[in-house]
Amino acid sequence: MAHAHHQTDSHTVDFQVDPVVLELGQRFVDAGHELSLVGGPVRDLFLGRVSPDLDFTTDATPDETVALIKKWADNYWEIGRAFGTIGMRKAGFQIEITTYRAEAYDPESRKPVVAFGSSLTDDLLRRDFTINAMALRLPTLELVDPFGGVRDLHSSTLATPGSPEDSFSDDPLRMMRAARFAAQLGVSVHPDVRQAMTKMAERIKIISAERVRDELVKLICAPRPRTGVDLLVETGLAEFVLPEVSALRLESDEHHRHKDVYQHSLQVLEQAAALESEADGPVPGPDFVLRFAALMHDVGKPATRRFEPGGAVSFRHHDMVGSKLTTKRMKALRFDNDTIKAVAKLVELHMRFYGYGDAGWSDSAVRRYVTDAGPLLERLHRLTRSDVTTRNQRKAERLAFAYDDLEGRIAALREQESLDAVRPDLDGGRIMALLGLKPGPVVGRAYKFLLEERMEHGPLEPAVAEAKLHEWWAAQPEAAAVDVSPTEES
Repeated sequence: MAHAHHQTDSHTVDFQVDPVVLELGQRFVDAGHELSLVGGPVRDLFLGRVSPDLDFTTDATPDETVALIKKWADNYWEIGRAFGTIGMRKAGFQIEITTYRAEAYDPESRKPVVAFGSSLTDDLLRRDFTINAMALRLPTLELVDPFGGVRDLHSSTLATPGSPEDSFSDDPLRMMRAARFAAQLGVSVHPDVRQAMTKMAERIKIISAERVRDELVKLICAPRPRTGVDLLVETGLAEFVLPEVSALRLESDEHHRHKDVYQHSLQVLEQAAALESEADGPVPGPDFVLRFAALMHDVGKPATRRFEPGGAVSFRHHDMVGSKLTTKRMKALRFDNDTIKAVAKLVELHMRFYGYGDAGWSDSAVRRYVTDAGPLLERLHRLTRSDVTTRNQRKAERLAFAYDDLEGRIAALREQESLDAVRPDLDGGRIMALLGLKPGPVVGRAYKFLLEERMEHGPLEPAVAEAKLHEWWAAQPEAAAVDVSPTEES
């Protein structure tokens, strides 16, 4: 490992750089070129983290870069060549080398116009934030920090190298990245950056839904998702990206005092994240499905809010409405179907438990809860527990106790029968044999009837199930038609 000491505003930084980095730097310098480690990996050196992905920048053209690394790299690729980037693998590191970029953007387009530059400082000016606009010259390990990245890292501030308006014009997705870094690194956003985000929020509309979605996922899965979401909402970016979340800020009037649904949703998001399990547990964190369902669980409330006589407020069916709104938003953000279905299902089921504490459930109701949740049961447990943000300690304890009780009931029933695969006591073949039926919709109805019986009463002895089936069949209009003379078919 190579070490370099850097005196920066009274902070001495001891960089430990892998020999691979120095070796690569030496190759470029020997050929008369510059090479610098840049961006995230440099920031990570200050934060004491080692990055397996290494980004470099150089004055060499992509052709010159390929010539220098062809024999040295384990393998390389040229997918990003048009943007000046050559990728490679070496000694377990994933490496990208990009030719210096100069100022050249078409402000009306979402795509940068690629123009190569010759100056490291110009290249750093074009980067998104000062903490990502630092470089280490190789192989000397001289720190190049023209825009105060080290200072901003020490003060935990997110600022831009040039004006934030220029940075966000270059790529409006950087406004989402600001919120993501706030959530990931716990940095506070410089007032100028916040102001530019607010002023330019609408520009996010020219960015593809996929790029927006990827930033949103990183933000939601970060250590402080609440901070990131809050920044999106306060700057108005959420109006274009997650309008359902902005809409949660219901205006409260003095006569109808009710909980601030928006702050409640942020708290549920935080509480759900805190309930994720270790890597080998049932819901390893960070779990996007659980977290996003927690954020979205009440988005049906604004549309269903009613002021009842006597001053109460109701939100009937907000679970169903919220599930539909969530599906619609996630489709617009181009999420895959499995993720959409999972999040929407959790939103739909998040109120189901509330009947439990009051009335107590029959075994069949518990079975239905488990069957309806399916593979999402462990997440639903966590979402439901997180949905308690009351300051009333007794109420919170009562709900927690009731949920403990429900989980106990589920565990007991699980031991008694294999709940994961609730099937009727008789299969389709047996139904057809008993009733003399051919395959068709009637067999499906008989199967469904037996499934309902199984839900209601648990497993039945075959003889009892057969008796019930015959009893059901006698009441069906088709029974008379089939039973007239089964031999006429020949």
